[in-house]
Amino acid sequence: MAFLELRDIHKMYAVAPLLSGVSFAIERGEIACLLGPSGSGKTTLLRIIAGLEAPEKGSVWLEASDLTSVPTHRRGVVLMFQDYALFPHRTVAENVAFGIRDMRYGKPVKLSRGEIARRVAEMLALVGLEGFGDRDVNQLSGGEQQRVALARSLAPQPRLLLLDEPLGALDRTLRERLLEELPVILRRVGVTAITVTHDQEEAFALADRVILLHEGRVIQSGSPEAVYTAPRTAWVARFLGLDNLLPAIVSTQIPPQVVTPCGQFTLESQTPLPAPGTVGMLLIYPTGIHLAGRNVGLSRSPLQGGGDNAFSAIVSQRLYHGRTYAITLAAKDGYRLHCIQTIGDAPVAVGQTITGWVEPGALRWLDS
Repeated sequence: MAFLELRDIHKMYAVAPLLSGVSFAIERGEIACLLGPSGSGKTTLLRIIAGLEAPEKGSVWLEASDLTSVPTHRRGVVLMFQDYALFPHRTVAENVAFGIRDMRYGKPVKLSRGEIARRVAEMLALVGLEGFGDRDVNQLSGGEQQRVALARSLAPQPRLLLLDEPLGALDRTLRERLLEELPVILRRVGVTAITVTHDQEEAFALADRVILLHEGRVIQSGSPEAVYTAPRTAWVARFLGLDNLLPAIVSTQIPPQVVTPCGQFTLESQTPLPAPGTVGMLLIYPTGIHLAGRNVGLSRSPLQGGGDNAFSAIVSQRLYHGRTYAITLAAKDGYRLHCIQTIGDAPVAVGQTITGWVEPGALRWLDS
């Protein structure tokens, strides 16, 4: 049995279903991320796992034990809130020390002051706050407060750590720094963790497993690489920022091709396609598009003029992103395609008519 397992969780909000049959499993030591738009039920799901809310139907299992009716303080689960919920009248060390208790049984551990002090120092060192113990939490930066909240959450050695938008309140610089440090800290401790976010880049950077929620249901689950390279639906693709979607139909040719308003496309030979005449969507990854004889995003594949996988478009936008340009193309029938051009490529100009070609490996068929 998995370390954590949710079975058919249902939850109502007013008269509408908020969670509808949510089921998934997480292994010991994994970092999982609940990813989805606002209102998809992510935070409510965390609260159900923590025992702060009860489902109308379904069960929560942790280490082969049904926790559904177990009170919060006896679950061995810690929830770190987005606003950190630090005690403003306590020092950094006092905040961290407050959480040191046996979360498995809900009873304070009889530790000496020296043992508590050593545990607090260990946690502060873990999160990079050595020497901060006597400081006033009200005088800390947002990133420092986040680290104190994390140290306090890890201090009682929880079986499961839940983090609700842990980086959401930080500015971009701090967020990027902690995005690198947080998974390192969690893996160093060895704690099993679930984090919540609506940001796909954050989810991919933090998680071993991404669980994508939409309208209270699990739409897709898997490693970040599997979810990004093989989205199951057009909604998943769009939510992940993959907007190059064209209506498509499988041709009757042998081997079959995919016909779109912008041209005919051949996928990699090992890619299975449905029966001829099937209607769906074609996803084109931006890094697989080549422009005007120059490679865009891939350094070795030359442009192939005409034939399959070629299309004509007008450059409608060109945005500078430091090392790359984000190019928007106006293709046939009003469809827009996005691609990436590196600084070393021959530049294209807004208003220029170009020929593009798509790598077969950058194409994915999506069912309607």
